Amino acid sequence: MDDNKKFLIVGLGNAEDKYAGTRHNIGFEVVSHLAKSFNAGFSSERYAYAAHAAFKGRNLIMIMPTTYMNLSGNAVRYWLALEQIQIENMLVISDDIDLPVGELRLKPKGGGGSHNGLNHIIETMCTTSFPRLRFGIGKDYAYGYQAEYVLSKFTSEELPIVNESINTCTELIKSFVTVGIERTMNFYNTKAKEDNTEKKTDTAEQK
Repeated sequence: MDDNKKFLIVGLGNAEDKYAGTRHNIGFEVVSHLAKSFNAGFSSERYAYAAHAAFKGRNLIMIMPTTYMNLSGNAVRYWLALEQIQIENMLVISDDIDLPVGELRLKPKGGGGSHNGLNHIIETMCTTSFPRLRFGIGKDYAYGYQAEYVLSKFTSEELPIVNESINTCTELIKSFVTVGIERTMNFYNTKAKEDNTEKKTDTAEQK
């Protein structure tokens, strides 16, 4: 298959059961949902749980690194080399405390901020130029409790928003691999802004 039609979709998280369903593991949740949409199952491979799927002439390799979050770059480097995938054809999904719960932001490049997984990928690959999808988890925590917050689970009030955004992520990723990052960004990032404007208007009208 043409290498330009091969894509690596990376969901960041921690593989131990105790981290399942936590805010920091939303990348795993997104990739798991994507794989289910293809009826693709994961197998335990080197550095990651991996699943494979074909979609509209594209070959998707979906991974959930088993290296722990702060060593995610090891899995990324290995799988890019193994599958001979260009780094611009990789999409990394991570949680982001600087975005409201469920808000999505697709970007072609950027720093890692305070995210250990993104920072290790940047350090390992020696570049900030790779597509990433940031999934908002909010920042409703007291000063000094960031670690506890990101390892906590979403509240019952947040879960409907989170689940809706996970569904959107599957659509977004399928768009990314078929029409490219620019068109996908233009649609989904603009849509997110419009949705937020509507929410603020609805809230204001209710007051």
